[in-house]
Amino acid sequence: MDATASPGRSAASAEEIRLEGVSKVYADGTVGVAELDLTFTAGELTVLVGPSGCGKTTTMKMVNRIIEPTTGRILLGGEDVTGVDPVQLRRRIGYVIQNVGLFPHQTIRANIGTVPRLLGWDRARTRDRVQELLALVGLDPDVHADRYPHQLSGGQRQRAGVARALAADPPVLLMDEPFSAVDPVVRERLQTEFLRLQETVRKTIVFVTHDIEEAVRIGDRIAVMSSGGHVEQFAPPAELLGRPANDFVADFVGVDRGLKRLAVTGIDVADLEHPPVVRVDDGLAEARAALVRAGARWAVVLDDRQDLHGWLSVERASGSGTVRDACRRMEAWVPVGASLKTAFSTMLQLEAGWVAVLDGDRFLGVLTPESLHAALRRSVEGSVPETAGAAHT
Repeated sequence: MDATASPGRSAASAEEIRLEGVSKVYADGTVGVAELDLTFTAGELTVLVGPSGCGKTTTMKMVNRIIEPTTGRILLGGEDVTGVDPVQLRRRIGYVIQNVGLFPHQTIRANIGTVPRLLGWDRARTRDRVQELLALVGLDPDVHADRYPHQLSGGQRQRAGVARALAADPPVLLMDEPFSAVDPVVRERLQTEFLRLQETVRKTIVFVTHDIEEAVRIGDRIAVMSSGGHVEQFAPPAELLGRPANDFVADFVGVDRGLKRLAVTGIDVADLEHPPVVRVDDGLAEARAALVRAGARWAVVLDDRQDLHGWLSVERASGSGTVRDACRRMEAWVPVGASLKTAFSTMLQLEAGWVAVLDGDRFLGVLTPESLHAALRRSVEGSVPETAGAAHT
């Protein structure tokens, strides 16, 4: 899904979804979902995660009334959907399911155009929308539009399913384990591409999964649900991993939650260390003297614009040449927008004791294992736990 393409027109405004005292109790008395009070923020991707049978899919399906709630109100953009015609409601909400659900007897073009046709769009408008959506999700219209679902790979079918859900430009997108039917490599690629797509379309998305790794990777906020449809904690990923609200959440996110947290914690420039610096055009004797004065074994090599050129060890700082002649290429570096996980992985992969952090080519500082650990600890200590629909404190 190449989100660099523009949809070509202004997208429908994302709308907040609010659940007020929503429950689902079946005829035999089984409680599918307890009384939930949840708000899905407009333009955010909220993940419902939990073990099988916890009510996450039921909760999502009550939003578009595939399942009718027993009690409570569901407000979409301030409007109570329980009083809206369910067929009309579903045409306003995009829906993507695990096995895609494309009509096998229709081309991809016809599949994507389904809802626009039902809404009475003319042929030209529908055709143009299909073309732009295929490009948006990374499918070449000239290659894929007239193929049938069985002629596409699993990942391509999933992209087509997302395109169909977006066809009428709905403010809300519901996704029920959409990537679980593909292999792990394709799944990770689809997750990455979907996040890029969300940066472009900014829909209000409710995403159901049983996989905490997927939830942490893609969610702006995560609701961890337990049996009986209770929400044990509702929080951003870093907060969820840093301060689980109770033992259930701690067990569900796993004992390696500290490592998972690395993936959702960004690099803070304030956490960077600043080693000695020498200039690329300095003489080696001058550079060596600077290292000796600092009591350092190595220095970062910069130019006058603070751009990184490499690093220089005290052993190589000898002779009559310049730093440019003796410095080594800096292999261990990450962009400032990377996560702590990326920085840590780079250290391990290159067996480096530190990793440089760059803003473009400009050097900002280095992360060491010690400063990385301190950064992670500070991010945990700065988190405040939050629960919703649960009595835990």
